[in-house]
Amino acid sequence: MPRPRLTGLGAGLLSTVAMVVAGGLAWLLPAGAQTVVFGVLFLPVCALTGLWVRPADLAMGPVVVPPAYAIGVLPVAEGGGGFTGQVMGLVTTLALNAGWLYGGTLVAGVIVTVRKVRLMGAARRKGRAERAAGRTRGAVGAPGGQRRSAVEPRPVQADAGQRAPRSHAAR
Repeated sequence: MPRPRLTGLGAGLLSTVAMVVAGGLAWLLPAGAQTVVFGVLFLPVCALTGLWVRPADLAMGPVVVPPAYAIGVLPVAEGGGGFTGQVMGLVTTLALNAGWLYGGTLVAGVIVTVRKVRLMGAARRKGRAERAAGRTRGAVGAPGGQRRSAVEPRPVQADAGQRAPRSHAAR
C-alpha cells in the first residue's frame, strides 16, 4: 500500500474529490440506496484520509472529512426547485444521515489518535536511547568527559584581538 504524506489541505482536497466521485456514483443508483451507498463509501475515504495525512498535520484528518461529506452528498440530496429547496434538501440529507458522518469522522479520529500515540512513543524511546548513550560516552566538550551542570556558568574567554570588558570600578 502506498504511504503518501498529504498536508492538511491535500487531505481535504483528496477526501472532497473522492466524495464528489462517490456522490456521482451513488446518484446513478435507485433513490432508496443512494445515501446508504454514499455513507458506506465515506468510511474508507475517512480511513485513507487518517492514514495518509502527514504527521505534522494529524489533527486535520478528522477535521477535513465532514466538509467533504457535505460537498459530496450534494448530488444525492433530494431538494426542491431553486436555491432554498436545494439547501433544505442538503440539510435534511445531512440530518438523516448523521450516523454515517459521525462514524466516518470517528474512524478518521481514531486512526490519527493511534498514529499520534505511536509517534509520541517512538519519540520517547528515541529520547531515552539518546540519554542512555550520552551517559556512557560523556558530554561532548566537557573536560574529562564530565557533564556540566545546566546552572553552572560557562567560563568566558576573550579572543586575542579583543579586550576584556572593563568594570566601572576600574575607571
